[in-house]
Amino acid sequence: MSRPGFLLSAWPWRSAAYLLTGAVTGLAALVAIVTVVTVCGALAIVVVGLPLLVVVALSGIPVASVERRRLRLIDRNRVSDRHRVPAAPGLWAWLTTRLREQATWRELGYALLFAGLLWPVDALAIAVALFCPLSMVATPLLMATVGNGHEAKVLKQWTVTTWPTAFGVAVLGLLLLGLCCYVLGVAAGARAELTRLLIASREGELGAKVVELARSRVRLVDAFEAERRRIERDLHDGAQQRLVALTMALGLARLDAPPGPLADQLTKAHTEAGKALAELRELIHGIHPKVLTDYGLQAAVADAADRCVVPVDVDLELPGRLPQAVESAAYFVVCETLANVGKHSGAERARVSGGHRDGLLSLEVRDDGRGGADASAGSGLTGLADRVSVLDGRLALTSPPGGPTLLRVEFPCELTEPADRSA
Repeated sequence: MSRPGFLLSAWPWRSAAYLLTGAVTGLAALVAIVTVVTVCGALAIVVVGLPLLVVVALSGIPVASVERRRLRLIDRNRVSDRHRVPAAPGLWAWLTTRLREQATWRELGYALLFAGLLWPVDALAIAVALFCPLSMVATPLLMATVGNGHEAKVLKQWTVTTWPTAFGVAVLGLLLLGLCCYVLGVAAGARAELTRLLIASREGELGAKVVELARSRVRLVDAFEAERRRIERDLHDGAQQRLVALTMALGLARLDAPPGPLADQLTKAHTEAGKALAELRELIHGIHPKVLTDYGLQAAVADAADRCVVPVDVDLELPGRLPQAVESAAYFVVCETLANVGKHSGAERARVSGGHRDGLLSLEVRDDGRGGADASAGSGLTGLADRVSVLDGRLALTSPPGGPTLLRVEFPCELTEPADRSA
């Protein structure tokens, strides 16, 4: 409404349409509710125990459904249905689900308010802000047709007998119509906001979006881990086996070849194939090591510590297995941190400690290096924090210049198996 082109846009007429359909829909809702109560009340006399309350309570559902569709006239944001899907098929499951929902009773309250109070307000706003100015604009036409060019009634209150006066009233009606367009916008906006508050509050939609985002994030994490495992399996069963066969073939060819340039080339090719096989095995081990799948996080961290170029002490006690996504993320954090320790810290020793207590997995990686690690300097710490946050975890880094460096990570999770299978 604050834009200069509001009067020339479709929004004033959309506001008028919203209020006009509200008056019509509210009147229809009033007639329908009165009819339902009357019929059910008459049947209740004949049929003992007829659930009149159930029928009346459910009458708000269709009214709210129509209101959610009417909101699209002045609100481009789609309003979702707040009802839950029944747990089982059938009428009884649907009825019990609806009667237990808070949304059903909110919609009933809105339907009663709509049928008793709101639609007359809509009708009054349309009559005052639209029909009155339009009737003033139509004064010359009324004078030419109904009054035979002699007189016309303005709002059934004043009589106009001259053409200059009739056209003056029409111009005044145009000015009032422009002003009343803003009145229509305000009235329609207030009505729409009240409707949203009662049957489709923005807080409820925001909460539903947060829940859906959390669920989709969990699905993405599971899909990501499944894809990592597929890649690891394909590399292990495909490319690695081919490289092993190639290395063996080159080794046999080198043994059979006579001394000379050909033997030297075969020796070089055999050495390069061996290096490629070692790098591929290291890559496969970093994606998702078999020890992590078979024996869990504790064994996998101990294995990563053994392969680190810096001596690492491990003090990690876990009473059982953790969710796969948590184990993978925790292992990834430990491996990346130990790799950074070996490449950048200049440390002589590192330590990995932690455990699981009260639904929380805590891990600490400490080194005695030079310190000064900064996540904002483009290091891999930002990626680690993002991966931890996907699982609602927290990552904290303390690394003053001169050291030592301490990285602490926490994951909220529960044990999936009571005891480690390696026990």
